[in-house]
Amino acid sequence: MITTFIRRLATLVALVIALIAMNQAKSQAAEPDKLRIAVILSAGIESGWDGTLIEALERVKAKKPHGLDITWKYTDPLWGDDAGDAMRLFAESGQYDIIWANSTYSDQVKKLKDEFPNILFVVVGSGNEGLGGNQYWIYKRVHEPAYLLGFIAGKMSKSNKLGAVGTFVADDVNDEINAFFAGAKAANSKIERTVAFIESWYDPAKASEFTAAQIATGADLVFQLTGTFKPCEEAKILCFGNFQDQNSFSPSTILSSTVSLWDPDINLIVDAWWAHVAEGKPYAGNTEKHWFPMKDGGSTMAPYHELEAKLPENVRAEVEELKAKIMAGTFEVPLDVSDPKAH
Repeated sequence: MITTFIRRLATLVALVIALIAMNQAKSQAAEPDKLRIAVILSAGIESGWDGTLIEALERVKAKKPHGLDITWKYTDPLWGDDAGDAMRLFAESGQYDIIWANSTYSDQVKKLKDEFPNILFVVVGSGNEGLGGNQYWIYKRVHEPAYLLGFIAGKMSKSNKLGAVGTFVADDVNDEINAFFAGAKAANSKIERTVAFIESWYDPAKASEFTAAQIATGADLVFQLTGTFKPCEEAKILCFGNFQDQNSFSPSTILSSTVSLWDPDINLIVDAWWAHVAEGKPYAGNTEKHWFPMKDGGSTMAPYHELEAKLPENVRAEVEELKAKIMAGTFEVPLDVSDPKAH
């Protein structure tokens, strides 16, 4: 009797072990090994905004998060209905897992997200609406490295006048311009500001005109958010680039730049997609702005390259000390998104 019971118990245990093994095998078989991303560009890969995203995708791909083979396809710059039509084509093709719309596209995503609940949609930056669910809202702020650039400018300015030329008056443009001047004021209380906006994502002629006007009125260093450095070269002054290391655009003038690093943002999205597909967790897109600060790898400051000798050694040391405090979280760069022209 006891022997029979033991045999039956052993058989039952073996069956349970077999079922567990089968479920584990099924689970492992269900885990995806590929991730396909469609990217809607807003300005083109030549721009710092879109170009740095593609560079970060390359870095993340090389690290193979969750063992995934990550591939992507990006569009030419698209807006409005054209962007919405492209998103629908990508979604209906069934070939893409994530649609990353790299600017203000929540109006277009709103029309699609519920129709395609298994696709993860991403929108980026100001002007978007936090829809939650399968829409994730990424924010990019580079105001912390902008503060460091401003600190340098405040230390180096001889005229005590600094310029900044921006694209549009927007939350995530204002923040870095205001931080630049906050850093400059921290270094030199006599600093005066001149701010202009070209009201375009790309207008070299207008950007050059506004930059030249600032230089003509005495600005001897300019924070250039529009990628136009010819006036700085002609005036033989130093400028600062934005969103990517732009020194190669004008090696004789660009002392440093703010640099956007999308790696933590991409990893956040990949993890959310993985949790949904491999672990069955519902999408939980954020409804409030979310960004990674400098200490968490969201941004940095470009090296000085061959212009390092133009920066006094004591200023370099002060900047490094300030950067270390930001990275340690012991100094917080003020976040001011008000209109810089109103100051």
